[in-house]
Amino acid sequence: MASNPNFPAHLDIKPSLGLSDGDASNSFDFAAQEAAIREYGIAGRVWEAAYLLNTYIENPGDVNFEPPFLTPHAGSHLSIIELGSGTGIVSAHCAERLADQPSVIITTDLPEVCPLLEKNLHKYSEPKRSSGPRLLVRPLGWGCYEHALAILDDLKNTSARTAIDAGPNLLTHIICSDLIYFPELLAPLLRSLLHLTSPPFVTRSHTADWPSVVISYKIRSLLKEAPFWSAFGLWFSYEPVLYRRAPPRQSGAAATGNGDVRAGQLTGTWDGAEDPEETAWRRFGSAGDDELFIFVARRRPDSLAWTVPTDDADLLGGVGARGDRSRKGDSTFETLLLMNMEG
Repeated sequence: MASNPNFPAHLDIKPSLGLSDGDASNSFDFAAQEAAIREYGIAGRVWEAAYLLNTYIENPGDVNFEPPFLTPHAGSHLSIIELGSGTGIVSAHCAERLADQPSVIITTDLPEVCPLLEKNLHKYSEPKRSSGPRLLVRPLGWGCYEHALAILDDLKNTSARTAIDAGPNLLTHIICSDLIYFPELLAPLLRSLLHLTSPPFVTRSHTADWPSVVISYKIRSLLKEAPFWSAFGLWFSYEPVLYRRAPPRQSGAAATGNGDVRAGQLTGTWDGAEDPEETAWRRFGSAGDDELFIFVARRRPDSLAWTVPTDDADLLGGVGARGDRSRKGDSTFETLLLMNMEG
């Protein structure tokens, strides 16, 4: 592992080709990624699971998601933080989705990557209108509590200036897009998720309003990546996002998509007839060539009483979880994989 995680040894990556015609911004196209990769390495590429996550955030009208990205009972003021934002394409899609909603979006990465985020997201730095989102670019190295505390101050200052119906917890969503790959970064990533879902970011008395942790994930090396899920499931409960075709809005109305996923997009055609096969719930991300997932998680309330170990190996080994220092793991991810193979 190189000293700069964005430039590992023998780095040889190309821009991704998942953008659809609807992505008008030149900040994330092939040429922009090519230039960003040269300067920022891994952070300059749009990774595959980001496209899937953007479709989930956009919520196409002919698709139902369970759970949805925005729930009907969610407050009107949203506070979203994205970890490891890279190019910023996911935060940009959040800003577009929330164009008419008072909210704050904090997009983060290593300090040396923040200039790329500022360049790509400058048009979102101030709301287009008084009711629109406010986007902030901030440094957040995974596992760095000092960076987290600086963001806490931003959230408190922003909450004081925004809608009075902001909830008791400072964050509503924590987003992680295609971040689970290098073994050396798995424990720091989990540590940051624990920071952001512990007091003072959350209040112990409002567990129902704790932030949703939304993770998009592509399996690349299961042997290297599985330890994250084994530890993550001890501290967080989580489920995969499902989808199905929405009933046609009117008789004879056409809807696009046959349940196939190509770089996060739903492709094909559907004539509007209510075929049980089309309206059945399926795991979002299961139809393409890649093994893609979106998970929605929440911190386990009893885990606030557990001691988070300072050693990374202990954290991934489950030490401290369930209130004891034994090594252990959670089997949720293994069960989901088994169900996927049997399905």
